[in-house]
Amino acid sequence: MFRALIEMIVTLVAVYLVRQVLSILGSSFKGGFSGGSPSGGSAGAPPPRPPAASKLGELKKDPVCGTFISTETAFQKSVKGETFYFCSMQCRDSYNG
Repeated sequence: MFRALIEMIVTLVAVYLVRQVLSILGSSFKGGFSGGSPSGGSAGAPPPRPPAASKLGELKKDPVCGTFISTETAFQKSVKGETFYFCSMQCRDSYNG
């Protein structure tokens, strides 16, 4: 009785692990082996769209920490006629340009 219970638990754990591995493998292939067209894409899938344009302005790189920040929301500092964009007041104040 005890041996049968252990075998059943081991079987359930094994089935669970196999399902998890197959799920991970399936999501990594994203349908690459199931009914896809010869060109590699899915026959019924819509064509990829370009990323949406940001409504917050152009992105600039903070010269202190390297974070990309929108020109609309950035802290600005002009040095020798050139405008620099910062993600925070701390980065702006610590810039020695």
